[in-house]
Amino acid sequence: HLVPLLILLQTSHSTNPIHDYKFILSPLGSSSKSLKLVPKSEALEVTKFAIEVGFRHIDCAHLYQNEEQVGQAIRSKIADGTVKREDIFYTSKVWCTFLRPELVRPALEKSLKDLQLEYVDLYIIHQPVALVPGEAIFPTDENGKLIYDSVDLCRTWEALENCKDAGLTKSIGVSNFNHKQLEKILNKPGLKYKPVCNQVECHPYLNQSKLLEFCKSHDIVLVAYGALGSQRSLQWLDPNLPFLLEDPVLSAIAQKHKQTPALVALRYQMQRGVVVLAKSYNKKRIKENMQVFDFELTPEDMEAIDSINRNIRYYEYLMFPPELPLSPTECDWSQDNSELTSW
Repeated sequence: HLVPLLILLQTSHSTNPIHDYKFILSPLGSSSKSLKLVPKSEALEVTKFAIEVGFRHIDCAHLYQNEEQVGQAIRSKIADGTVKREDIFYTSKVWCTFLRPELVRPALEKSLKDLQLEYVDLYIIHQPVALVPGEAIFPTDENGKLIYDSVDLCRTWEALENCKDAGLTKSIGVSNFNHKQLEKILNKPGLKYKPVCNQVECHPYLNQSKLLEFCKSHDIVLVAYGALGSQRSLQWLDPNLPFLLEDPVLSAIAQKHKQTPALVALRYQMQRGVVVLAKSYNKKRIKENMQVFDFELTPEDMEAIDSINRNIRYYEYLMFPPELPLSPTECDWSQDNSELTSW
């Protein structure tokens, strides 16, 4: 049985994964639409290897269907003395079919049971769109169309706050939210905890400068997935989109610093204060990505990379309808598709 595998791992360069971390590396993908199908046993082995070579942040989700194996890997490295539980920063996500407030805690408890851990370090809303609850991850009608649910994410957020108060998660955050959706959480009456992070697609062709500025102004960490653009081998990728790592500006800067365009793209985000989810499919590449700490871009380099922004999105969320279901309360989550995960 092959399943998507997503592991995003933090290096041990930073001591506080929410307020102090600078960089996250991933050996396998950064979006469910780009994930390589691998055996569950490989999730176990890759996670073990990553911990052995010094990675400490593991970002997973119910959607990836491999938390049992990832949890086994974490526990095995704790058991053999490689790490302590407090050394590992584990992130999980509440999926779209569990966004009704009464379903949030059971979803987290299911992840904890699969992981056999007492708590996660970060729990985030995977997408700002609800699907009807049930066994199916992507519920569809007789015509094969996704079935959406009407959920007020302000109430979902309160359920996450309760999970934090119960000690099931240390921090809470969001993913794929735009600034309007973030504002609805931040301005919610009775807010106890604001999101600590917002995971969005972000790379030199989609630099999210306005969203980054907004997040910084509210002490929200912007986390970038798809930081290297995307691979040409992905069947769902529009073949007409330009290949980021062949951009002449990135290539020239890479040559100047004797680095690769990928490392330049990662370093660019790091110097902007963005946490990076960089993907690699082999052990050699994981180690090579560590070289991002070995050089620094000049202000001129940063300005040049800023200038190549094209607002190109590789990770189109085609599951979103033109209009999301209206919220029954004052927090209206209706959006048009163009606004999702953008400014």
